[in-house]
Amino acid sequence: MNKNTAKENTMEIKYNEEGLVPIVVQDYVSGEVLMLAYADEQALNLTLKKGELYLFSRSRGELWHKGETSGNTMKVRHLCLDCDGDAVLVKVDPRGPACHTGKRSCFFNNLTEKPKGDAAFFGRLWRYLLKRKEADPKESYTARLMKEGTSRIAQKIGEEGVELAIALALGDAEQVIYEASDLLYHLLVGLTAANVSLEEVWRELESRHEGSD
Repeated sequence: MNKNTAKENTMEIKYNEEGLVPIVVQDYVSGEVLMLAYADEQALNLTLKKGELYLFSRSRGELWHKGETSGNTMKVRHLCLDCDGDAVLVKVDPRGPACHTGKRSCFFNNLTEKPKGDAAFFGRLWRYLLKRKEADPKESYTARLMKEGTSRIAQKIGEEGVELAIALALGDAEQVIYEASDLLYHLLVGLTAANVSLEEVWRELESRHEGSD
């Protein structure tokens, strides 16, 4: 995050009559929207300076360092101003739940039936596997795979890749979905075992498509 450029861009922010601007907080890896809060100029300046999220509590009427009490701080990765200049998107690496209820995101009260298959699940699965890495191998398939080592994980990736290729060749859409799911899961386990982050893979893919629409 270029702090000098960000500092200059904060001059374009349109604060409301209370001197506040809405802050939309998003998980940098998964893309999940974690919370909606507000910040004043001081909070944004501290966010840029410290690299962690600072906000303004409207209920308490004071500056708020997110996670200062709970330990669930948020490392700031990117700030972006919307087209009207009256809202800020902050992408973070959360160190715990965003919501005071203990939920990962504040947005968990569904007004409609929650659909399955949103893109953010891949990132959520990644974060889940990172936790399962330290689980008891007797109780977790992921932990058991990790304990068996990278050779075993590599074998599983190879097997699942072949099975997916066969399903594709046969044109069996249902089996393609099943085998692709297996392959993606084992691929994430492999990345975890190799200490390669999902972000590093995204960066590599992005570098190959720079300039593309």
